[in-house]
Amino acid sequence: MTLENFLQKLHSTPTSITFAETMEVIDSNYHYTPRAFTNGELINEIGSNTGSCKLFAFAELQHLTKAATLHCFGEHYQSVLEDENGTSHQNIRNFMKTGFEGLSFKGRVLKS
Repeated sequence: MTLENFLQKLHSTPTSITFAETMEVIDSNYHYTPRAFTNGELINEIGSNTGSCKLFAFAELQHLTKAATLHCFGEHYQSVLEDENGTSHQNIRNFMKTGFEGLSFKGRVLKS
């Protein structure tokens, strides 16, 4: 799927996005450099939670809304919604609370 097609799908049918599609689009269009990042109170060491790291950096580069960013997590976001008091997927849960204001990266993550 092209980046343009992915963004169209995200805009028109956000709940149909899968995490695998998001990763495929990112991996096809960007070079990833592992970086440590902070998401709210959660500190992610370099090389950990690479999917979240890539996705959040992609969302910033594409100027996605908070809602669109969460939909990029696909089935993982859905599982968080189905278990509001759970402890899985802490990066999604923290982003739901703090949004982009809570994100910071230790360097550039994605490059075209």
